[in-house]
Amino acid sequence: MARSISIAIADSSPVFRYGLRNILAAKTGYHVIDEIESGQALEQWLKTQSPDMIVIDCLASGFSVDTVAACSRIRPKTKLLAITSSHSGQSIVNALRAGITSYVKKDCSMDEVMEAIDETSKGGTFFCGQILGAIKAENIDLSDLELAEATCDPILLSQREIEVLTHISEGKTNVQIAEKLFLSSHTVNTHRKNIMQKLGVKNTASMVMYAVKSGLVNPNRFLFTNS
Repeated sequence: MARSISIAIADSSPVFRYGLRNILAAKTGYHVIDEIESGQALEQWLKTQSPDMIVIDCLASGFSVDTVAACSRIRPKTKLLAITSSHSGQSIVNALRAGITSYVKKDCSMDEVMEAIDETSKGGTFFCGQILGAIKAENIDLSDLELAEATCDPILLSQREIEVLTHISEGKTNVQIAEKLFLSSHTVNTHRKNIMQKLGVKNTASMVMYAVKSGLVNPNRFLFTNS
């Protein structure tokens, strides 16, 4: 018999938590192991628990994109499905950069919500039409938000590379970074290439994703650049 998928529901609304728990209880293959009502409580809970998936409203009272980033750091193998009431293109992008795997709205049909849970539990991603529309409006390429496949090899960045990566993640150009660190633009570009090679990534977005998941930058602060 296949092992059931363990799920934690993180939401400030007791009505939503109760409803989703009962819906999942009627589905084969899923087991809700706990309900958490705040981001702080979730971070503490994850220090001793390792669910397969967290269904989270990262825009609810008591939660934030920082909560998502913390979850990704503490339990990098746990899948994160966001289900929110409100959204903006930027809030969605910030959540995806912080580690959200899939994203749907609370006013989606129950079939669509369950499809998101099913797909995410299998290692895929799922976005409802409203979320895809908001992402499209921001001209964001979802493939740019993916990190290269993780390996077991340690990633060792020098202190200077960490400084450069931090400034890149905050949206600074090569010229701005060079001025800040008293380096030439050529040297900064060399550091950028070395960082990408070490991380095994091909674009700035993936470097930013690594910086957020590693806790180098606050996801509320950075902006993407095309440099």
